[in-house]
Amino acid sequence: MENFNYQKKLKRIWEVALAKYEAGDRDPNNYFSLATLAELGAIGLNTMDVYDYVEDYVSYGEPDFETFLLVSSARKDYLFLAQEGNRITKLIDGAALPGKDAKVNGIVWLPRIMHKAWAKLRGALPPETMYGCSGDRSFFKEYNIHPADFLRVAWAYEKDESKLVDWVIAQKSQ
Repeated sequence: MENFNYQKKLKRIWEVALAKYEAGDRDPNNYFSLATLAELGAIGLNTMDVYDYVEDYVSYGEPDFETFLLVSSARKDYLFLAQEGNRITKLIDGAALPGKDAKVNGIVWLPRIMHKAWAKLRGALPPETMYGCSGDRSFFKEYNIHPADFLRVAWAYEKDESKLVDWVIAQKSQ
């Protein structure tokens, strides 16, 4: 995918998916051509990365395209900077994620969202697991954090979980 204008291409891809979803097509396998899938893959995305965000946008009014773009940009940057363009082929087991009631420093959902963020950055989330789902969004709202900001800070502190926890705590009071 062309780097300079990739956001415009992502917008068109989003709009195609949105139109299909609004027209009643619920099979994500019908959404994109092989060429579009290759373009998504070139920046570390897949069908479900788009479909999940469109589905929640239609169902709940969020996340919007801009959030999708910012989250996708964080993934793209991680792919090229941290992974040096090398995509992983092994996805995590969604059942191995910390439970929805797991806590760190008394903060429910934080262990789960940290591991989801690290997997999202690496491109290792399984298709049935969405980074930015309604549970994630509730957490982000409570702690005054944008999902893309959380990804970037999770990247910065991926070797020091305690710094990420401290950052989360600091965000709630801002």
